[in-house]
Amino acid sequence: MNQSLLIMNDMKKLGFSEYECKAYLKLLEDFPLNGYALSKNSGVPRSRIYEVLENLIDKQMVFEQACEKNKLYYPVEPDIFIKKLKIRYEEVFSNISKFAEKLYKEKQQDDKLVVIKGRPNIISFLNLLIKGAQKRIAISIWEEEIKDLTLELGAALQRGVILRGIYFGENLPYDTLVPHRRIKRYMAEKKQRFLSIIIDNAHAVSGIVSRGEKSKVTWTRDEGFIEISEDYIAHDLVVNLYSASLEGKAYTRFEDFADSVHNHYFHYSDEEFKTYKTLK
Repeated sequence: MNQSLLIMNDMKKLGFSEYECKAYLKLLEDFPLNGYALSKNSGVPRSRIYEVLENLIDKQMVFEQACEKNKLYYPVEPDIFIKKLKIRYEEVFSNISKFAEKLYKEKQQDDKLVVIKGRPNIISFLNLLIKGAQKRIAISIWEEEIKDLTLELGAALQRGVILRGIYFGENLPYDTLVPHRRIKRYMAEKKQRFLSIIIDNAHAVSGIVSRGEKSKVTWTRDEGFIEISEDYIAHDLVVNLYSASLEGKAYTRFEDFADSVHNHYFHYSDEEFKTYKTLK
């Protein structure tokens, strides 16, 4: 696809018709032109050219000038046109945003759970939330996923946002994250990559992100869910930091004890678990 077609596609995304795109771009290339010449050069049918020109004049992209018995058409300078377009759309977005937020807050139910499917959609949504972060990001994440969030995380840190959490990977990207001590064992048991992110104590996203298009996470603003997610990450931090602080026999004893608790919790019957607690 050539550059002209790419630009036309971009202009269509902004609401311009194909004929409007053709006429304006042709005028940029060759002006002034009368309606007949513009129709011939741009490929816009003669039966439509003056309607198209009126639309462009209304949008302040083209202006006409009388010349004897003819009318000539000039394009508005691209820089001026783009500036006007930006201002107009900024006003539109601002108006929609204010009204939509008012409606949303009036009906808002913070206890709802929204399911987001597909890894690309999940990553895109996370980047959007991180882009709006102002104070703090808590995170439990794998190396494969953090790579796709690096740009927005870096920008957030530059804004002064605090980053805390657990990292599943070998190359620690941020010194405020704590590497998980048992990655290989974790993968052997779970066989999936999980993710949990809390933004400004206002958004919580958690779920499985290692299944491609079948990946699925839950997003919520529910206070209880957010608190549970925060506690989950904080607990992981305590266990991993405590383990890292131990050496020799103390380290071995702690890890053996953690293994025992894990095995009894997941694999033993209720009676066996009661016996285990009594013995300990």
